[in-house]
Amino acid sequence: MTAFAATPTLTGPLATLEQASVDHADALGVLAEAGGLHKLWYTTVPDRAGMAAEIERRLGLQATGEMAPWVVRDSRTGEPVGMTTYCNISEPNLRVEIGYTWLSPTVHGTGINADAKRLLLARAFDELGCNAVYFHTHWHNRQSRAAIERLGAKQDGVLRAYQVYKGIVRDTVTFSILRDEWPAVRAGLDARVERHGG
Repeated sequence: MTAFAATPTLTGPLATLEQASVDHADALGVLAEAGGLHKLWYTTVPDRAGMAAEIERRLGLQATGEMAPWVVRDSRTGEPVGMTTYCNISEPNLRVEIGYTWLSPTVHGTGINADAKRLLLARAFDELGCNAVYFHTHWHNRQSRAAIERLGAKQDGVLRAYQVYKGIVRDTVTFSILRDEWPAVRAGLDARVERHGG
Protein backbone atom coordinates (compact mmCIF):
# COMPACT_ATOMS: atom_id res chain seq x y z
CA MET A 1 0.00 0.00 0.00
CA THR A 2 1.32 3.44 -0.89
CA ALA A 3 1.38 6.40 1.50
CA PHE A 4 -1.40 8.07 -0.51
CA ALA A 5 -3.68 5.04 -0.06
CA ALA A 6 -3.08 4.76 3.69
CA THR A 7 -5.98 5.68 5.96
CA PRO A 8 -4.72 6.89 9.33
CA THR A 9 -7.41 8.00 11.75
CA LEU A 10 -8.06 11.73 11.27
CA THR A 11 -9.78 13.46 14.18
CA GLY A 12 -11.44 16.86 14.30
CA PRO A 13 -13.91 18.39 16.76
CA LEU A 14 -16.90 17.46 14.59
CA ALA A 15 -15.73 14.60 12.35
CA THR A 16 -13.51 11.58 12.82
CA LEU A 17 -12.34 9.55 9.83
CA GLU A 18 -11.24 5.95 10.31
CA GLN A 19 -10.27 3.06 8.05
CA ALA A 20 -13.33 1.60 6.33
CA SER A 21 -14.13 -2.01 7.20
CA VAL A 22 -16.87 -4.46 6.33
CA ASP A 23 -17.70 -4.33 10.04
CA HIS A 24 -19.24 -0.92 9.29
CA ALA A 25 -21.58 -2.29 6.62
CA ASP A 26 -24.74 -2.84 8.68
CA ALA A 27 -24.70 0.56 10.38
CA LEU A 28 -23.93 2.38 7.13
CA GLY A 29 -26.58 0.44 5.22
CA VAL A 30 -29.24 1.42 7.74
CA LEU A 31 -28.19 5.09 7.43
CA ALA A 32 -28.26 5.04 3.64
CA GLU A 33 -31.72 3.49 3.50
CA ALA A 34 -33.14 5.71 6.26
CA GLY A 35 -32.05 8.80 4.36
CA GLY A 36 -33.27 7.46 1.02
CA LEU A 37 -29.78 7.97 -0.40
CA HIS A 38 -29.80 4.61 -2.17
CA LYS A 39 -32.69 5.82 -4.34
CA LEU A 40 -30.96 8.88 -5.84
CA TRP A 41 -30.53 8.46 -9.60
CA TYR A 42 -27.52 10.78 -10.03
CA THR A 43 -25.27 9.19 -7.40
CA THR A 44 -24.49 5.72 -6.12
CA VAL A 45 -25.03 4.94 -2.46
CA PRO A 46 -25.67 1.24 -1.84
CA ASP A 47 -28.60 -0.06 0.13
CA ARG A 48 -28.12 -2.27 3.18
CA ALA A 49 -27.82 -5.42 1.10
CA GLY A 50 -25.10 -3.94 -1.10
CA MET A 51 -23.07 -2.01 1.47
CA ALA A 52 -20.60 -4.78 2.35
CA ALA A 53 -19.81 -5.37 -1.33
CA GLU A 54 -19.19 -1.65 -1.86
CA ILE A 55 -16.83 -1.52 1.12
CA GLU A 56 -15.02 -4.60 -0.19
CA ARG A 57 -14.70 -2.92 -3.60
CA ARG A 58 -13.13 0.14 -1.97
CA LEU A 59 -10.76 -2.04 0.05
CA GLY A 60 -9.71 -3.84 -3.14
CA LEU A 61 -8.83 -0.51 -4.74
CA GLN A 62 -6.95 0.48 -1.61
CA ALA A 63 -4.83 -2.67 -1.89
CA THR A 64 -3.74 -1.58 -5.38
CA GLY A 65 -3.02 2.00 -4.29
CA GLU A 66 -5.96 3.52 -6.17
CA MET A 67 -8.19 4.54 -3.24
CA ALA A 68 -8.06 5.43 0.45
CA PRO A 69 -11.47 4.65 2.02
CA TRP A 70 -12.62 6.10 5.32
CA VAL A 71 -15.78 5.87 7.39
CA VAL A 72 -16.92 9.22 8.82
CA ARG A 73 -18.03 9.36 12.44
CA ASP A 74 -19.62 12.19 14.40
CA SER A 75 -16.83 13.08 16.86
CA ARG A 76 -19.33 14.10 19.52
CA THR A 77 -21.40 10.91 19.50
CA GLY A 78 -19.01 8.37 17.99
CA GLU A 79 -21.73 7.23 15.59
CA PRO A 80 -20.91 6.46 11.93
CA VAL A 81 -22.55 8.98 9.61
CA GLY A 82 -21.14 8.21 6.16
CA MET A 83 -18.13 7.44 3.98
CA THR A 84 -15.48 9.28 1.96
CA THR A 85 -12.32 8.48 0.00
CA TYR A 86 -9.26 9.64 -1.79
CA CYS A 87 -9.76 8.20 -5.27
CA ASN A 88 -8.08 8.44 -8.67
CA ILE A 89 -4.83 8.70 -6.72
CA SER A 90 -1.79 9.77 -8.75
CA GLU A 91 1.13 9.75 -6.35
CA PRO A 92 3.79 10.52 -9.02
CA ASN A 93 1.81 13.65 -9.96
CA LEU A 94 1.11 14.57 -6.31
CA ARG A 95 -2.64 14.67 -6.67
CA VAL A 96 -5.73 12.99 -5.29
CA GLU A 97 -9.45 13.32 -5.80
CA ILE A 98 -11.86 13.42 -2.88
CA GLY A 99 -14.94 11.49 -3.86
CA TYR A 100 -17.37 8.64 -3.31
CA THR A 101 -18.55 10.68 -0.34
CA TRP A 102 -21.95 10.41 1.21
CA LEU A 103 -23.28 11.54 4.58
CA SER A 104 -26.54 10.81 6.34
CA PRO A 105 -29.06 13.64 5.79
CA THR A 106 -29.33 13.85 9.59
CA VAL A 107 -25.88 15.50 9.70
CA HIS A 108 -26.25 17.82 6.70
CA GLY A 109 -25.69 21.40 7.82
CA THR A 110 -23.97 20.38 11.08
CA GLY A 111 -20.40 21.19 10.03
CA ILE A 112 -19.37 17.54 9.86
CA ASN A 113 -18.78 17.72 6.10
CA ALA A 114 -16.66 20.86 6.46
CA ASP A 115 -14.58 19.27 9.22
CA ALA A 116 -14.14 16.01 7.28
CA LYS A 117 -13.00 17.91 4.19
CA ARG A 118 -10.66 20.04 6.31
CA LEU A 119 -9.06 16.84 7.64
CA LEU A 120 -8.73 15.31 4.16
CA LEU A 121 -7.33 18.49 2.62
CA ALA A 122 -4.86 18.99 5.47
CA ARG A 123 -3.56 15.45 4.98
CA ALA A 124 -3.33 15.92 1.21
CA PHE A 125 -1.51 19.25 1.28
CA ASP A 126 0.36 19.29 4.60
CA GLU A 127 1.33 15.62 4.95
CA LEU A 128 1.38 14.18 1.43
CA GLY A 129 2.58 17.31 -0.36
CA CYS A 130 -0.11 17.33 -3.04
CA ASN A 131 -0.08 20.01 -5.70
CA ALA A 132 -3.83 19.73 -6.25
CA VAL A 133 -6.94 18.05 -4.90
CA TYR A 134 -9.82 17.38 -7.29
CA PHE A 135 -13.56 16.85 -6.92
CA HIS A 136 -15.88 15.41 -9.59
CA THR A 137 -19.65 15.31 -9.43
CA HIS A 138 -22.65 14.69 -11.67
CA TRP A 139 -23.96 17.79 -13.46
CA HIS A 140 -27.41 17.11 -11.96
CA ASN A 141 -26.12 16.71 -8.40
CA ARG A 142 -26.66 20.35 -7.54
CA GLN A 143 -26.41 19.72 -3.80
CA SER A 144 -22.93 18.24 -4.24
CA ARG A 145 -21.84 21.04 -6.59
CA ALA A 146 -22.92 23.68 -4.08
CA ALA A 147 -21.18 21.86 -1.23
CA ILE A 148 -17.92 21.65 -3.19
CA GLU A 149 -18.10 25.37 -4.02
CA ARG A 150 -18.68 26.17 -0.34
CA LEU A 151 -15.39 24.43 0.44
CA GLY A 152 -13.60 27.03 -1.64
CA ALA A 153 -12.89 24.78 -4.63
CA LYS A 154 -12.94 26.39 -8.06
CA GLN A 155 -14.83 24.89 -10.99
CA ASP A 156 -12.41 23.87 -13.73
CA GLY A 157 -15.06 22.92 -16.24
CA VAL A 158 -17.68 20.45 -17.38
CA LEU A 159 -16.52 17.19 -18.95
CA ARG A 160 -19.31 16.60 -21.47
CA ALA A 161 -20.46 13.01 -22.07
CA TYR A 162 -17.70 11.94 -19.69
CA GLN A 163 -19.10 8.53 -18.86
CA VAL A 164 -22.11 6.26 -19.11
CA TYR A 165 -23.60 6.20 -15.65
CA LYS A 166 -26.54 3.93 -14.79
CA GLY A 167 -27.23 3.65 -18.52
CA ILE A 168 -27.33 7.44 -19.04
CA VAL A 169 -24.59 9.60 -20.56
CA ARG A 170 -23.27 11.75 -17.74
CA ASP A 171 -21.73 15.21 -17.81
CA THR A 172 -19.20 15.54 -14.98
CA VAL A 173 -18.36 18.83 -13.28
CA THR A 174 -14.73 19.03 -12.15
CA PHE A 175 -13.41 21.27 -9.38
CA SER A 176 -9.98 21.69 -7.81
CA ILE A 177 -8.07 23.27 -4.96
CA LEU A 178 -4.39 24.06 -5.60
CA ARG A 179 -1.62 24.02 -3.02
CA ASP A 180 -1.29 27.82 -2.93
CA GLU A 181 -5.06 28.16 -2.42
CA TRP A 182 -5.06 25.85 0.61
CA PRO A 183 -4.35 28.53 3.30
CA ALA A 184 -7.43 30.56 2.30
CA VAL A 185 -9.56 27.42 1.95
CA ARG A 186 -8.38 26.25 5.38
CA ALA A 187 -9.31 29.60 6.95
CA GLY A 188 -12.81 29.33 5.50
CA LEU A 189 -13.25 25.77 6.73
CA ASP A 190 -11.89 26.66 10.17
CA ALA A 191 -14.51 29.40 10.44
CA ARG A 192 -17.31 27.05 9.38
CA VAL A 193 -16.27 24.40 11.89
CA GLU A 194 -16.02 27.01 14.65
CA ARG A 195 -19.54 28.26 13.87
CA HIS A 196 -20.83 24.75 14.51
CA GLY A 197 -19.14 24.55 17.89
CA GLY A 198 -15.88 22.93 16.75
